[in-house]
Amino acid sequence: MSSLAILTSPARSRACPLERVRQGKALLLIAPLFLFLAVTFIMPLSGMMKLAVDDRETAALLPRTLDALRDWDGNTLPAEAAFAALGADLERARTERTVGTIGRRLNYDQPGMRNLITKSARKPVPTGTSSGASWKEHFTTLDPQWGQVATWATLERARGPLTGLYLMTSLDLTHNAAGSIVRVPEGQSNYTSIFGRTLGISLSVTVICLLLAFPVAQLMASASPRITALVMLLVLLPFWTSVLVRTTAWVVVLQGNGLVNRLLMEVGVIGEPLQMLYNRTGVLIALSHVLLPYMILPLYGAMRAVPPSQMRAAASLGAGPVHAYLKVYLPQLLPGVAAGSLLVFILALGYYITPVLIGGPNDQLISYYIAFYTSGTINWGLAAALGMVLLLATLVLYRVYVGLVGAQRIGR
Repeated sequence: MSSLAILTSPARSRACPLERVRQGKALLLIAPLFLFLAVTFIMPLSGMMKLAVDDRETAALLPRTLDALRDWDGNTLPAEAAFAALGADLERARTERTVGTIGRRLNYDQPGMRNLITKSARKPVPTGTSSGASWKEHFTTLDPQWGQVATWATLERARGPLTGLYLMTSLDLTHNAAGSIVRVPEGQSNYTSIFGRTLGISLSVTVICLLLAFPVAQLMASASPRITALVMLLVLLPFWTSVLVRTTAWVVVLQGNGLVNRLLMEVGVIGEPLQMLYNRTGVLIALSHVLLPYMILPLYGAMRAVPPSQMRAAASLGAGPVHAYLKVYLPQLLPGVAAGSLLVFILALGYYITPVLIGGPNDQLISYYIAFYTSGTINWGLAAALGMVLLLATLVLYRVYVGLVGAQRIGR
Protein backbone atom coordinates (compact mmCIF):
# COMPACT_ATOMS: atom_id res chain seq x y z
CA MET A 1 0.00 0.00 0.00
CA SER A 2 1.33 3.41 -0.92
CA SER A 3 2.04 6.12 1.65
CA LEU A 4 -0.83 8.22 0.26
CA ALA A 5 -3.25 5.36 0.69
CA ILE A 6 -2.15 4.83 4.29
CA LEU A 7 -2.60 8.50 5.15
CA THR A 8 -6.05 8.64 3.56
CA SER A 9 -7.33 5.27 4.79
CA PRO A 10 -10.64 5.20 6.76
CA ALA A 11 -8.89 3.94 9.91
CA ARG A 12 -6.49 6.86 9.76
CA SER A 13 -9.35 9.31 9.27
CA ARG A 14 -11.23 7.92 12.26
CA ALA A 15 -8.10 8.05 14.44
CA CYS A 16 -7.41 11.74 13.80
CA PRO A 17 -10.47 13.11 15.69
CA LEU A 18 -9.77 10.74 18.58
CA GLU A 19 -6.14 11.90 18.69
CA ARG A 20 -7.24 15.52 18.70
CA VAL A 21 -9.65 14.80 21.57
CA ARG A 22 -6.84 13.18 23.58
CA GLN A 23 -4.56 16.12 22.89
CA GLY A 24 -7.30 18.53 23.94
CA LYS A 25 -7.81 16.70 27.22
CA ALA A 26 -4.08 16.73 27.87
CA LEU A 27 -3.95 20.48 27.26
CA LEU A 28 -6.86 21.01 29.66
CA LEU A 29 -5.07 19.00 32.33
CA ILE A 30 -1.89 21.08 32.10
CA ALA A 31 -3.69 24.41 31.60
CA PRO A 32 -3.74 25.18 35.39
CA LEU A 33 0.01 24.61 35.51
CA PHE A 34 0.59 27.00 32.60
CA LEU A 35 -1.69 29.56 34.25
CA PHE A 36 0.19 29.22 37.53
CA LEU A 37 3.55 29.66 35.78
CA ALA A 38 2.26 32.67 33.85
CA VAL A 39 1.04 34.43 36.99
CA THR A 40 3.93 33.55 39.32
CA PHE A 41 6.88 33.46 36.92
CA ILE A 42 6.37 34.85 33.42
CA MET A 43 4.52 38.02 34.44
CA PRO A 44 6.97 38.99 37.25
CA LEU A 45 9.88 38.16 34.96
CA SER A 46 8.46 40.37 32.21
CA GLY A 47 7.92 43.17 34.72
CA MET A 48 11.53 42.87 35.89
CA MET A 49 12.86 43.06 32.34
CA LYS A 50 10.69 46.09 31.66
CA LEU A 51 11.93 47.91 34.77
CA ALA A 52 15.54 47.32 33.69
CA VAL A 53 15.07 49.50 30.60
CA ASP A 54 12.08 51.70 31.48
CA ASP A 55 12.78 55.43 31.90
CA ARG A 56 9.66 57.60 31.91
CA GLU A 57 9.98 59.56 35.15
CA THR A 58 12.16 62.41 33.95
CA ALA A 59 10.22 62.99 30.75
CA ALA A 60 7.04 63.43 32.80
CA LEU A 61 8.65 65.77 35.34
CA LEU A 62 10.85 67.89 33.02
CA PRO A 63 8.73 68.06 29.85
CA ARG A 64 9.60 71.65 28.86
CA THR A 65 13.33 71.14 29.38
CA LEU A 66 13.54 67.94 27.34
CA ASP A 67 11.40 69.48 24.60
CA ALA A 68 13.80 72.46 24.43
CA LEU A 69 16.76 70.06 24.18
CA ARG A 70 15.26 68.10 21.29
CA ASP A 71 17.36 69.93 18.64
CA TRP A 72 20.42 70.47 20.87
CA ASP A 73 23.73 69.53 19.21
CA GLY A 74 25.25 68.19 22.44
CA ASN A 75 28.58 69.98 21.92
CA THR A 76 27.88 73.43 23.36
CA LEU A 77 25.62 74.79 26.06
CA PRO A 78 21.95 74.83 25.03
CA ALA A 79 20.14 78.02 24.13
CA GLU A 80 18.48 80.43 26.55
CA ALA A 81 15.13 78.73 25.96
CA ALA A 82 16.39 75.51 27.54
CA PHE A 83 17.48 77.34 30.71
CA ALA A 84 14.10 79.09 30.87
CA ALA A 85 12.29 75.77 30.40
CA LEU A 86 14.40 74.25 33.19
CA GLY A 87 13.41 77.09 35.52
CA ALA A 88 9.73 76.54 34.77
CA ASP A 89 9.99 72.78 35.26
CA LEU A 90 11.86 73.13 38.56
CA GLU A 91 9.32 75.63 39.84
CA ARG A 92 6.56 73.19 39.01
CA ALA A 93 8.48 70.33 40.62
CA ARG A 94 8.98 72.38 43.79
CA THR A 95 5.25 73.05 43.94
CA GLU A 96 4.32 69.40 43.31
CA ARG A 97 7.09 68.08 45.63
CA THR A 98 8.74 65.97 42.92
CA VAL A 99 12.21 67.53 43.12
CA GLY A 100 13.56 64.50 45.00
CA THR A 101 12.30 62.13 42.29
CA ILE A 102 14.08 64.11 39.56
CA GLY A 103 17.30 64.34 41.54
CA ARG A 104 17.30 60.65 42.44
CA ARG A 105 16.91 59.52 38.83
CA LEU A 106 19.55 61.90 37.46
CA ASN A 107 21.94 60.98 40.27
CA TYR A 108 21.94 57.37 39.03
CA ASP A 109 23.59 58.63 35.83
CA GLN A 110 25.84 61.38 37.21
CA PRO A 111 26.70 61.55 40.93
CA GLY A 112 26.01 64.97 42.40
CA MET A 113 22.92 65.69 40.32
CA ARG A 114 20.62 65.21 43.29
CA ASN A 115 22.26 68.07 45.21
CA LEU A 116 22.34 70.23 42.10
CA ILE A 117 18.64 69.76 41.35
CA THR A 118 17.65 70.26 44.99
CA LYS A 119 19.69 73.45 45.34
CA SER A 120 18.46 74.86 42.02
CA ALA A 121 14.81 74.20 42.85
CA ARG A 122 15.17 75.70 46.33
CA LYS A 123 16.73 79.00 45.23
CA PRO A 124 14.09 81.55 44.19
CA VAL A 125 14.33 83.14 40.77
CA PRO A 126 15.85 86.66 41.17
CA THR A 127 13.65 89.66 40.61
CA GLY A 128 13.51 90.69 36.97
CA THR A 129 13.98 87.23 35.48
CA SER A 130 10.42 87.13 34.23
CA SER A 131 10.87 90.51 32.54
CA GLY A 132 13.79 89.48 30.34
CA ALA A 133 16.83 88.77 32.57
CA SER A 134 19.03 85.85 31.51
CA TRP A 135 18.06 82.43 32.84
CA LYS A 136 21.41 81.09 31.68
CA GLU A 137 23.23 83.62 33.82
CA HIS A 138 20.97 82.80 36.77
CA PHE A 139 21.66 79.04 36.67
CA THR A 140 25.40 79.24 35.90
CA THR A 141 25.82 81.75 38.74
CA LEU A 142 23.79 79.55 41.06
CA ASP A 143 26.06 76.57 40.33
CA PRO A 144 28.90 76.27 37.78
CA GLN A 145 27.72 72.75 36.90
CA TRP A 146 24.95 74.30 34.81
CA GLY A 147 27.68 75.73 32.64
CA GLN A 148 29.01 72.25 31.79
CA VAL A 149 27.86 70.35 28.73
CA ALA A 150 28.02 67.04 30.67
CA THR A 151 25.24 68.20 33.01
CA TRP A 152 22.88 68.87 30.12
CA ALA A 153 23.91 65.63 28.45
CA THR A 154 22.72 63.85 31.59
CA LEU A 155 19.33 65.51 31.23
CA GLU A 156 19.18 64.54 27.56
CA ARG A 157 19.97 60.89 28.28
CA ALA A 158 17.04 60.77 30.70
CA ARG A 159 14.57 61.51 27.91
CA GLY A 160 13.29 57.93 27.77
CA PRO A 161 11.08 56.04 27.31
CA LEU A 162 13.84 53.41 27.26
CA THR A 163 17.32 53.56 28.72
CA GLY A 164 20.43 51.43 28.91
CA LEU A 165 21.66 53.19 32.05
CA TYR A 166 20.80 50.44 34.52
CA LEU A 167 22.22 47.64 32.39
CA MET A 168 25.39 49.67 31.81
CA THR A 169 25.73 50.31 35.54
CA SER A 170 25.32 46.61 36.31
CA LEU A 171 28.23 45.92 33.92
CA ASP A 172 30.39 48.77 35.29
CA LEU A 173 29.98 50.90 32.17
CA THR A 174 29.31 54.63 31.99
CA HIS A 175 29.32 57.61 29.62
CA ASN A 176 32.37 59.85 29.33
CA ALA A 177 32.31 63.59 28.63
CA ALA A 178 31.96 62.93 24.89
CA GLY A 179 28.97 60.65 25.44
CA SER A 180 30.80 57.44 24.54
CA ILE A 181 30.37 54.26 26.58
CA VAL A 182 33.49 53.44 28.61
CA ARG A 183 34.36 51.42 31.69
CA VAL A 184 34.13 53.17 35.02
CA PRO A 185 37.45 54.45 36.43
CA GLU A 186 39.72 52.04 38.26
CA GLY A 187 38.67 51.67 41.87
CA GLN A 188 35.01 52.42 41.14
CA SER A 189 34.31 49.08 39.46
CA ASN A 190 31.97 47.11 41.66
CA TYR A 191 29.34 44.92 40.06
CA THR A 192 31.58 42.88 37.75
CA SER A 193 33.66 41.86 40.78
CA ILE A 194 30.46 40.97 42.65
CA PHE A 195 29.30 38.82 39.73
CA GLY A 196 32.76 37.21 39.66
CA ARG A 197 32.52 36.54 43.40
CA THR A 198 29.06 35.05 42.96
CA LEU A 199 30.25 32.74 40.18
CA GLY A 200 33.34 31.77 42.18
CA ILE A 201 31.42 30.89 45.34
CA SER A 202 28.77 29.00 43.34
CA LEU A 203 31.45 27.02 41.51
CA SER A 204 33.24 26.22 44.80
CA VAL A 205 29.99 25.02 46.39
CA THR A 206 29.26 22.88 43.32
CA VAL A 207 32.69 21.18 43.51
CA ILE A 208 32.35 20.59 47.27
CA CYS A 209 28.86 19.12 46.86
CA LEU A 210 30.06 16.86 44.03
CA LEU A 211 32.96 15.52 46.10
CA LEU A 212 30.73 14.92 49.12
CA ALA A 213 27.76 13.53 47.20
CA PHE A 214 29.61 10.99 45.07
CA PRO A 215 30.51 8.50 47.84
CA VAL A 216 27.10 8.93 49.49
CA ALA A 217 25.26 8.23 46.24
CA GLN A 218 27.56 5.28 45.53
CA LEU A 219 26.78 3.83 48.95
CA MET A 220 23.04 4.24 48.37
CA ALA A 221 23.24 2.60 44.95
CA SER A 222 25.27 -0.42 46.08
CA ALA A 223 24.02 -1.04 49.64
CA SER A 224 21.11 -3.16 50.79
CA PRO A 225 17.60 -1.67 50.63
CA ARG A 226 17.58 -1.17 54.41
CA ILE A 227 20.85 0.80 54.40
CA THR A 228 19.72 2.74 51.34
CA ALA A 229 16.47 3.73 53.03
CA LEU A 230 18.34 4.87 56.15
CA VAL A 231 20.83 6.97 54.16
CA MET A 232 18.00 8.41 52.07
CA LEU A 233 16.23 9.47 55.27
CA LEU A 234 19.40 11.17 56.51
CA VAL A 235 19.73 12.99 53.19
CA LEU A 236 16.11 14.13 53.04
CA LEU A 237 15.71 15.08 56.70
CA PRO A 238 17.81 18.26 56.40
CA PHE A 239 16.19 18.82 52.99
CA TRP A 240 12.80 19.08 54.68
CA THR A 241 14.08 21.53 57.29
CA SER A 242 13.74 25.27 56.75
CA VAL A 243 16.77 26.96 55.19
CA LEU A 244 16.64 29.65 57.87
CA VAL A 245 16.68 27.04 60.64
CA ARG A 246 19.62 25.18 59.09
CA THR A 247 21.59 28.39 58.57
CA THR A 248 20.96 29.53 62.14
CA ALA A 249 22.10 26.10 63.37
CA TRP A 250 25.38 26.55 61.51
CA VAL A 251 25.86 29.88 63.31
CA VAL A 252 25.70 27.96 66.60
CA VAL A 253 27.97 25.16 65.37
CA LEU A 254 30.67 27.34 63.77
CA GLN A 255 30.97 30.11 66.34
CA GLY A 256 34.11 30.54 68.44
CA ASN A 257 32.70 28.48 71.29
CA GLY A 258 30.72 26.19 69.00
CA LEU A 259 30.77 22.44 68.62
CA VAL A 260 33.42 22.32 65.89
CA ASN A 261 35.94 24.54 67.67
CA ARG A 262 35.41 22.83 71.01
CA LEU A 263 35.90 19.37 69.46
CA LEU A 264 39.07 20.42 67.62
CA MET A 265 40.50 22.01 70.75
CA GLU A 266 39.70 18.98 72.93
CA VAL A 267 41.49 16.58 70.58
CA GLY A 268 44.47 18.96 70.37
CA VAL A 269 44.22 19.83 66.67
CA ILE A 270 44.08 23.58 67.37
CA GLY A 271 45.12 25.73 70.30
CA GLU A 272 42.65 28.55 69.83
CA PRO A 273 39.24 28.81 68.14
CA LEU A 274 39.17 29.12 64.37
CA GLN A 275 37.26 31.98 62.77
CA MET A 276 34.64 30.20 60.69
CA LEU A 277 31.81 32.72 60.89
CA TYR A 278 31.31 35.89 58.87
CA ASN A 279 33.87 34.83 56.27
CA ARG A 280 34.11 32.72 53.10
CA THR A 281 34.67 29.48 55.02
CA GLY A 282 31.34 29.66 56.81
CA VAL A 283 29.50 30.54 53.60
CA LEU A 284 30.96 27.55 51.75
CA ILE A 285 30.19 25.14 54.60
CA ALA A 286 26.61 26.28 55.10
CA LEU A 287 25.77 26.55 51.39
CA SER A 288 27.23 23.11 50.70
CA HIS A 289 25.10 21.63 53.47
CA VAL A 290 21.95 23.32 52.19
CA LEU A 291 22.48 22.28 48.55
CA LEU A 292 24.01 18.82 49.04
CA PRO A 293 20.71 16.89 48.55
CA TYR A 294 20.30 18.50 45.12
CA MET A 295 23.55 16.81 44.09
CA ILE A 296 23.02 13.45 45.81
CA LEU A 297 19.61 12.68 44.33
CA PRO A 298 20.53 13.10 40.60
CA LEU A 299 23.74 11.11 41.14
CA TYR A 300 21.84 8.34 42.90
CA GLY A 301 19.31 8.19 40.07
CA ALA A 302 22.08 7.94 37.46
CA MET A 303 23.87 5.20 39.42
CA ARG A 304 20.68 3.19 39.84
CA ALA A 305 20.14 3.27 36.07
CA VAL A 306 23.45 1.50 35.34
CA PRO A 307 22.96 -2.31 35.29
CA PRO A 308 25.47 -4.16 37.54
CA SER A 309 25.90 -6.72 34.77
CA GLN A 310 27.95 -4.23 32.76
CA MET A 311 30.76 -4.21 35.31
CA ARG A 312 30.72 -8.02 35.42
CA ALA A 313 30.83 -8.13 31.63
CA ALA A 314 33.80 -5.74 31.58
CA ALA A 315 35.61 -7.91 34.14
CA SER A 316 34.93 -11.03 32.10
CA LEU A 317 36.53 -9.34 29.10
CA GLY A 318 39.73 -8.70 31.05
CA ALA A 319 39.21 -5.14 32.31
CA GLY A 320 40.45 -4.41 35.82
CA PRO A 321 38.16 -2.81 38.41
CA VAL A 322 39.63 0.67 37.99
CA HIS A 323 39.65 0.49 34.20
CA ALA A 324 36.08 -0.82 34.09
CA TYR A 325 34.92 1.87 36.52
CA LEU A 326 36.53 4.67 34.51
CA LYS A 327 35.63 3.42 31.02
CA VAL A 328 32.29 1.68 31.51
CA TYR A 329 30.62 2.93 34.69
CA LEU A 330 31.70 6.55 35.07
CA PRO A 331 30.76 7.78 31.54
CA GLN A 332 27.17 6.68 32.14
CA LEU A 333 27.02 8.89 35.24
CA LEU A 334 27.84 12.09 33.34
CA PRO A 335 24.16 13.11 32.81
CA GLY A 336 23.57 12.79 36.55
CA VAL A 337 26.76 14.69 37.35
CA ALA A 338 25.81 17.42 34.88
CA ALA A 339 22.23 17.66 36.16
CA GLY A 340 23.27 17.83 39.82
CA SER A 341 26.07 20.30 39.14
CA LEU A 342 23.82 22.57 37.11
CA LEU A 343 21.10 22.45 39.75
CA VAL A 344 23.45 23.23 42.63
CA PHE A 345 25.28 25.95 40.69
CA ILE A 346 22.11 27.77 39.63
CA LEU A 347 20.58 27.57 43.11
CA ALA A 348 23.81 28.88 44.65
CA LEU A 349 23.82 31.84 42.23
CA GLY A 350 20.61 33.20 43.69
CA TYR A 351 21.05 32.35 47.38
CA TYR A 352 20.42 35.22 49.78
CA ILE A 353 19.71 34.16 53.39
CA THR A 354 22.78 31.99 54.04
CA PRO A 355 25.50 34.48 52.94
CA VAL A 356 23.72 37.31 54.76
CA LEU A 357 23.64 35.44 58.08
CA ILE A 358 27.03 33.71 57.89
CA GLY A 359 29.16 35.71 55.45
CA GLY A 360 31.04 38.95 55.85
CA PRO A 361 30.85 42.13 53.74
CA ASN A 362 33.13 40.59 51.09
CA ASP A 363 31.15 37.34 50.89
CA GLN A 364 27.75 38.66 49.79
CA LEU A 365 26.35 37.38 46.50
CA ILE A 366 24.62 39.46 43.86
CA SER A 367 21.22 38.57 45.37
CA TYR A 368 22.09 40.71 48.42
CA TYR A 369 22.53 43.79 46.24
CA ILE A 370 19.35 43.07 44.30
CA ALA A 371 17.45 43.00 47.59
CA PHE A 372 19.27 46.13 48.79
CA TYR A 373 18.34 48.17 45.72
CA THR A 374 14.78 46.85 45.80
CA SER A 375 13.96 47.69 49.42
CA GLY A 376 16.83 49.89 50.60
CA THR A 377 17.42 52.62 48.03
CA ILE A 378 14.25 51.91 45.98
CA ASN A 379 16.33 51.77 42.81
CA TRP A 380 14.17 49.18 41.10
CA GLY A 381 15.75 49.81 37.71
CA LEU A 382 19.23 48.80 38.85
CA ALA A 383 17.85 45.87 40.87
CA ALA A 384 16.00 44.65 37.76
CA ALA A 385 19.13 45.08 35.62
CA LEU A 386 21.23 43.04 38.05
CA GLY A 387 18.53 40.38 38.06
CA MET A 388 18.44 40.37 34.26
CA VAL A 389 22.21 39.88 34.03
CA LEU A 390 21.93 37.00 36.52
CA LEU A 391 19.07 35.51 34.49
CA LEU A 392 21.09 35.72 31.27
CA ALA A 393 24.04 34.03 32.98
CA THR A 394 21.71 31.25 34.15
CA LEU A 395 20.29 30.78 30.63
CA VAL A 396 23.80 30.60 29.18
CA LEU A 397 24.73 27.91 31.70
CA TYR A 398 21.58 25.98 30.89
CA ARG A 399 22.40 26.17 27.18
CA VAL A 400 25.90 24.85 27.86
CA TYR A 401 24.37 22.02 29.90
CA VAL A 402 21.97 21.10 27.08
CA GLY A 403 24.86 21.11 24.62
CA LEU A 404 26.98 18.86 26.83
CA VAL A 405 24.16 16.40 27.41
CA GLY A 406 23.34 16.36 23.68
CA ALA A 407 26.97 15.76 22.76
CA GLN A 408 27.19 12.98 25.34
CA ARG A 409 24.12 11.26 23.87
CA ILE A 410 25.47 11.55 20.36
CA GLY A 411 28.76 10.08 21.57
CA ARG A 412 26.92 6.97 22.66
